[in-house]
Amino acid sequence: MRMVLTAGNLTGRYRRSYGIIYRYISKEFIFSFFVSFLFFFFIFFVNQLLLLAEDILSKHVPFKSVILLVVYSFPLIISLSVPFASLVGALMTVGRFSSDNEILAFLASGIPQKRIFIPLFVMGVLLSCLSFTVNDYFLPRGTVNFLKLYRDLIYSNPEIELEPYSIKRYQDSIIITGNVDERIISNVVIFDKTEEKNKRIITAATAKLVDAGDQQGVISLQLEQVYSQTVDAQKRDRFEYSEAETMIYNILLKDITFSIRNPGPGEMRSIDVYNVIQEKSKRLEEKQNEYMRSLASRYQALAFEYIASLELLESGRESLETVTNRLDILLNNYENALAKKINDRSLQLYKLEFYKKFSVPFACLVFIFFAFPVGLFTRRSGRSVGFGIGLLISVIYWGMLLVGQTLGLRVGYPPFLSMWIPNFVMLVLGSLFFLIRLRK
Repeated sequence: MRMVLTAGNLTGRYRRSYGIIYRYISKEFIFSFFVSFLFFFFIFFVNQLLLLAEDILSKHVPFKSVILLVVYSFPLIISLSVPFASLVGALMTVGRFSSDNEILAFLASGIPQKRIFIPLFVMGVLLSCLSFTVNDYFLPRGTVNFLKLYRDLIYSNPEIELEPYSIKRYQDSIIITGNVDERIISNVVIFDKTEEKNKRIITAATAKLVDAGDQQGVISLQLEQVYSQTVDAQKRDRFEYSEAETMIYNILLKDITFSIRNPGPGEMRSIDVYNVIQEKSKRLEEKQNEYMRSLASRYQALAFEYIASLELLESGRESLETVTNRLDILLNNYENALAKKINDRSLQLYKLEFYKKFSVPFACLVFIFFAFPVGLFTRRSGRSVGFGIGLLISVIYWGMLLVGQTLGLRVGYPPFLSMWIPNFVMLVLGSLFFLIRLRK
């Protein structure tokens, strides 16, 4: 018998061999990614959740509620862990292949580097989608449930609010606390308003959480060695003061829950953040237009004043010095108003968080593009070296992200560039390493 080989048969066998290679590389990457993910998950878990859980446990909160608070915080940890785990996992995978000469074996078998890169690229796309989904869908839901449970815990256990050396802003009052020893607070300062809307300051040497009796939804503080000073809203130069050995001060629980912030832009869905950006941009544009109209009116008034001053000067009713001084004042006021910029800091924050919602998940793919050529240079101890390099790059990337966010908020740097420059840097470095590798 004679076997006839056709191009179709060869192509089919060639593709099946690539399928085996793809599965082999994917399995190796999944294992390395899983190990890296557990590492980063543990780090973020310890830093962001265990401390919170410890504080709540110390206030005698039911263990079940603590577990739920931790679970509701999982989406945040996962969304942060996945990108960095993809970087370290890719470096460990390629590093292991390179140190064991498997890359050389692939190339000697006629498998080009792009075929080795394809399964890693596909995994990067999948992980980017996973990270974005967790950040954009599960994180907002987890935050809402977290805040809802926290409010319920405050109603059932007001002692949660007793924190040492803190400033608590409620709906109509501000409470500054000193040291807290069990249920006793030292050096308490309270800023609030009386029923007549007069501003009041209350200081006390100590405050103790006491039973509110039949009053529902109230936290009662028994103040000791109390000094109170009230300023009349109509006559600012007059005030009243009083002293007392003890005083009962009540805080409505609804005011406490009012003080708990709503989810910020980083904890909202991207579409919701985008809608808020559109609304804020529209309001900012209206303010800027109104300001430009006021500038035009000021300029017109300045021109009329200049003409009127010339007439007064020519008629001799005013001296040159008087006219000059008045015009200088008006001109300085106009120049100061002209130099003023109408901005919205909260709009800048929302834009930064909006672009961050896409840049961080997309970093999974960027990291793999960077890790592939870097891992090819590893010759010994592939996994351990890849893990170490991955941790270093993770710290650098996180630092660039924080610097970009700071520049965006304080300097007004463009939000898109602030959040995407770290990814662009990784892409450029990855491209350079690819070129260096191809020349060898």
